[in-house]
Amino acid sequence: MSKQLPQLVKDDMWLEPQTEQINARINSYKELKNGLENKYGSLLDFANAYKFLGVNYDPVNKGWWYREWAPAAHALYLEGDFNNWNRDSHPLRRIEGSNEWNGVWEIFLPEADYKNTFVHGSFIKVRIVSQIGDHERIPAYIERVVQEEGTPNFVGQLWFSDETNFDWSDDNFVTSSIKAPIIYEAHVGMAQEEEKMGSYNEFTENILPRVRDLGYNCIQLMAVQEHPYYGSFGYHVSNFYAATSKFGTPEELKNLIKTAHSMGIAVIMDIVHSHAVKNHNEGINEFDGTAYQYFHAGERGHHPDWDSKLFDYSKWEVIQFLGSNVKYWLEEYHFDGFRFDGVTSMLYHHHGHAGFGSYDDYFNMGVDVDAVRYLQLANDIAHQIKPDVISIAEDVSGMPGLSRAIEEGGIGFDYRLSMGIPDFWIKILEEQSDEQWNLWDFWSVMLNRRANEKAIAYSESHDQALVGDKTIAMWLMDAEMYTGMDNASNSLVIDRGVALHKMIRFLTCVIGGEGYLNFMGNEFGHPEWIDFPREGNGWSHQYARRQWSLVENGFLRYQKLNNFDGAMVHLVREHDTLAPNTPVNLLNMDTENSTICFQKGDLVFVFNFSPTNSLPDYKFNVGNEGKYELVLSTDENKFGGFDRVKAGSEYFTDKDKNISIYNTNRTALVFMKKD
Repeated sequence: MSKQLPQLVKDDMWLEPQTEQINARINSYKELKNGLENKYGSLLDFANAYKFLGVNYDPVNKGWWYREWAPAAHALYLEGDFNNWNRDSHPLRRIEGSNEWNGVWEIFLPEADYKNTFVHGSFIKVRIVSQIGDHERIPAYIERVVQEEGTPNFVGQLWFSDETNFDWSDDNFVTSSIKAPIIYEAHVGMAQEEEKMGSYNEFTENILPRVRDLGYNCIQLMAVQEHPYYGSFGYHVSNFYAATSKFGTPEELKNLIKTAHSMGIAVIMDIVHSHAVKNHNEGINEFDGTAYQYFHAGERGHHPDWDSKLFDYSKWEVIQFLGSNVKYWLEEYHFDGFRFDGVTSMLYHHHGHAGFGSYDDYFNMGVDVDAVRYLQLANDIAHQIKPDVISIAEDVSGMPGLSRAIEEGGIGFDYRLSMGIPDFWIKILEEQSDEQWNLWDFWSVMLNRRANEKAIAYSESHDQALVGDKTIAMWLMDAEMYTGMDNASNSLVIDRGVALHKMIRFLTCVIGGEGYLNFMGNEFGHPEWIDFPREGNGWSHQYARRQWSLVENGFLRYQKLNNFDGAMVHLVREHDTLAPNTPVNLLNMDTENSTICFQKGDLVFVFNFSPTNSLPDYKFNVGNEGKYELVLSTDENKFGGFDRVKAGSEYFTDKDKNISIYNTNRTALVFMKKD
């Protein structure tokens, strides 16, 4: 009997030996989905847990329900401002005989009795008596958490949407307007120049206009979910349903998103479902007194690299907690998509600590099938709620099918991050001189992605901006950035660095994927690393900020790098250069002169990486005869170059369809056929 080949295998017959595993992936998810739909009615009903658990108003019975899943707990008590923090007066009762909500506790507070005490802005906690003792915890589904003034402690805060009356009615943004995501990755807290923690309002007022003017059509917000330690970059999440209060109120975040939408900018959330902070006071670790409520017990439940807890994706209640979280952020905050953090760690029991030498390794070497199934579920839920949602996987392994449809054998993401590209650029800059560069390596790394799987390219990540690493600008120019970035300087190091900074980013953007990502400040070569306030630096914000004045000064080359970034983004958007399935045609690979010529869409690109070879009357075949115009040169003075070639110049093909140009060193040129 012949095996049924899923579409993923039909598109890549090298995967045929893995047909059984890929079909098992499809069938396993079908089984899960059918089971959930039979029990809950639909996936979206399953993902409505946040409307039942946590604090919710009941308009029929006129009052508030507070419910909590804590199957192993002995007793629960609600306490807060409303009862003067009485630890015993408001016990929850365990729901008995419920097939749908097994292990759930509840209490009802009639509005008539509590309308003046159980109010918007007041504080609550839940007291849990369990096998590990008697502890006060923050409700797992709480929608706002704040730090108690003058203390290191956090507390849940009631936040009622009918009290805030945020109006989404004039938010007419359509996510499908984003044909190819060009993403500005940002961290609200460090998005200001003043040495302090920034706010949602400051980001809305000061940063969104910059993003719009540069031409980016998406922002990707880090550190949205509440996290107790600021320096974790937002990746040690404690409260999954709470937008961090570090930067302001929920309405201020919603206004940020609504304002971005009014500018034509989609907002992607950096969502963390790969692990959780291990804290008891702030998080959900051992919430009901067991290590295995939300997480795996024992060693499997601990991430050795991140010192955090790992979810047990085999439990329906756990994937309901996480799947409902996907629905919550899309519906309550109008996010347009997600970048799922730590997907490699989720996919494999070895968390990515393995070599991937063959296709077999992606399917038979420690794959966590429950995590795979959860990611399929999360993507299914997201796409049912918003069919045009932008779903991105942070995966370094390159698992086949990651960004393919579930029914084709995939995991359902729309894009994967091309994490090998930034690693490649750093390796090149660290280990080789310019003269040693192999342009065939450049070409193959940029195009090394699976057919029919869309990718987001980026030349450097936020991790490279952290203390202990270097951005591309620092690798290229290092300490010279502090002395030689003025426009009048004659620093050869700066000349080289500025030229290559533009070229590396441009090549990555144009052919590295079907989308592009830049981390805030890297577009202009921000000279300083990121170091969040901590004991070791005296809790200073000096390096947890972005120095926008470097761009605004006008006499520094940072402004010119910023100018180029905007020109690059506007060019690729205007010409739909990143549209999926746009062929890339190599026209000339001139290794002797370190020049790559290629065509993509309606544009012809020439990248001359040579340190020295500027070539007059350089001929290459453009494929079609006619008139060509130089529409962009990285060597323009406004981009920090030397204006050796004039933008707007016209070139005519000869009888062999060649054009002849001045091919200046360390320059990228872009031509467009005019007739």
